[in-house]
Amino acid sequence: MTNSYEKTDVLLIGAGIMSATIGTLLKELAPDWEIKVFEKLDKAGEESSNVWNNAGTGHAGLCELNYTPEKADGSIETIKAIKINEQFQISRQFWSYLINNNLISNPEDFIKLVPHMSLVMGADNVSYLEKRYKALSINPLYEGMEFSDDPAQLKEWIPLVMKGRSDNEPIAASKIDSGTDINYGSLTCKLFDHLQKQNVEVNYKHEILDIKRTKEGLWEVKVHDLIGCKAKYYTTKFLFIGAGGASLPILQKTGIPESKHVGGFPVSGLFLVCKNPKIVEQHHAKVYGKAAVGAPPMSVPHLDTRYIDNKKLLLFGPFAGFSPKFLKTGSNMDLIGSVKPNNVFTMLAAGAKNMDLTKYLVQQLMLSKEQRIEELREFVPNAKSEDWDIVVAGQRVQVIKDTEAGGKGTLQFGTEVITGAEGTVASLLGASPGASIVVDVMLDVIKKCFPNQMKEWEPKIKEMVPSYGMKLAENPDLLFEIQSSTAKTLGLVDTSEKELVLK
Repeated sequence: MTNSYEKTDVLLIGAGIMSATIGTLLKELAPDWEIKVFEKLDKAGEESSNVWNNAGTGHAGLCELNYTPEKADGSIETIKAIKINEQFQISRQFWSYLINNNLISNPEDFIKLVPHMSLVMGADNVSYLEKRYKALSINPLYEGMEFSDDPAQLKEWIPLVMKGRSDNEPIAASKIDSGTDINYGSLTCKLFDHLQKQNVEVNYKHEILDIKRTKEGLWEVKVHDLIGCKAKYYTTKFLFIGAGGASLPILQKTGIPESKHVGGFPVSGLFLVCKNPKIVEQHHAKVYGKAAVGAPPMSVPHLDTRYIDNKKLLLFGPFAGFSPKFLKTGSNMDLIGSVKPNNVFTMLAAGAKNMDLTKYLVQQLMLSKEQRIEELREFVPNAKSEDWDIVVAGQRVQVIKDTEAGGKGTLQFGTEVITGAEGTVASLLGASPGASIVVDVMLDVIKKCFPNQMKEWEPKIKEMVPSYGMKLAENPDLLFEIQSSTAKTLGLVDTSEKELVLK
C-alpha cells in the first residue's frame, strides 16, 4: 500500500515562539503560501516559551553582565550587548507593526515595563560595573542608564535588596528604566491565533517520526497523529524546526551535513518564587548579578519582578540542574538517543573540556531548599524560607559542536541557527537570548533560505521593521523616533510619572 501525501509550501515543527514568528513573517511576505504546523503537545507555547519555563526578560543587554566581559587590559567588551540590544529593537518594531495593523491586540498581556538592573558586591566588581556603565551609557541605545554605589540611593532603587545589609559592604548597581518583562507564552498564543485566522493549519498532538529528502528536492515528513493513532505523510518545500530542546534530534533525522558533529547538553533549572504581596510590593525590577565560577551563563542569578496570570510575583534563580530530557515533557532517553556515530567524539570532547561545569551542576543538584534560600539571601538578606517556594523551570539544550576557535566539542552558549546548504531546511537550537531576538533571527533565516525572493520582499520587511538593514546606534534620530513609536504602541508607559519611556 502506497502512502498518500499532503503537500504544503512551508512546514513548521513546534508551536513555540520561533515557529509562531517565522510563520507570521512568511504569511505577511507570501500570503498565498500554504503553511502547516505540527506540535506534540495539546496547545501552543507550552515548553520553552511558557511563562514559567523562562526568565521572561526582554533581553537587550541592559543588565546581563555575561554579555559585557572585562578584557585583559581592563576595558569592557560591549559588542555582544549592543548587538543584542539592536536585535531586541527589531522585535519591538515587529510586535508594534502587528498591533498597529490589528493582527494581534492587547500588548499588556505580553509585555510590561520593568526596570533592568545589574547588582555587584565587592570592590573589584564595583569598579567593573562602573566601567561597564561608562562604556555603555555613551551609546544611544543605553541612554538613560544610571549608576550608583551610594547605599542611600540603592535603598531607593531596591529597598528589598538593601534591607538588612551593612553600609560598609562595597556594593553598586546600574539601572535603566526602559527594561521589560515579557510573557512569551502569551505572545506565542496570540501569534498562532492570528495564523489560524489566516488559514494556517495548526495540528496539536502530532509527533514527528521521520524526515526524508525526495528525489524532487522536497522534504517528506512522517507524522504520528497521537489522537487518531495513525501515521500521516506530508511533503514540503521548506521545513523549519523550532521545537525547543527537541530540535536537535529532529534535525538529525534530516541527515543534512550541517547536522553532523553537533551534539546537545541538557540543562534544567529551578526558581524560587515569592507570592507574598507584602514582600512582592517591595521590589520592582529585574536585578541581575554575576555568575558563579564554572556556572553556565544561563545560571546568572537574578531577582525578578514577573507578571504571571495577571499577578505580580518575585522569582529568584535559576538554580541549575541536570536531566537527560531535552524537553520538560521529554523522555529520559533523549540525551542517549541524540548520540550518533558522527557526534560521539564531539560529545566526549565536550565532557572532557567542561569538568568545571559538571562539578557545578553536581553541586547545584545537591542543594537543599535552605541552601538555595542562603543563596537568595545574598540578594535579599532578610529572606525567610516560608515565603518562597521552588518551581521547576524549562529544559534548555546547549549546543556542542566543533569550531575553529574552540576546537572539538566546544560548548556554545546562546542562540544557534543551522540551515541546510540549499536553504530548504532550518533549525533553531540553543537558549538565551532566544525569544527576545526572535524576529531578527527569523529574518536572517528568511534571508538565507529565500534569497531569490528578498528583493521583492524587502519593502514589506521595511514596513514591518523600519530599521531593517540599519544600525540604530549609528542613527540616533531614527532610534528616538522608533523608540517613541514602539513605546506608545506597546503601552510602555511609566505609570508613576505618566511619561513615555522611550527606550
